[in-house]
Amino acid sequence: MFGKLIHLGVDALLVSAFIAGVRRSTGLTPALATIPNKDVRQWFRNYLEVGEYVFDFSVVFFGRSRFFERQR
Repeated sequence: MFGKLIHLGVDALLVSAFIAGVRRSTGLTPALATIPNKDVRQWFRNYLEVGEYVFDFSVVFFGRSRFFERQR
């Protein structure tokens, strides 16, 4: 049971980080204004902010690794 919760939490983080990556590379973002309940809207906003944090942390982590290089 506990392992399943951790698995679902990690999956949720990965989805949120993926959405953050899409936002950064394309500018597309979920239309949170269409959510009628302000509490649910705030929950999704916080969820997406966690994804932004995970995405930023990953970029810094991989940028400092010798196994990754920037190509433009």
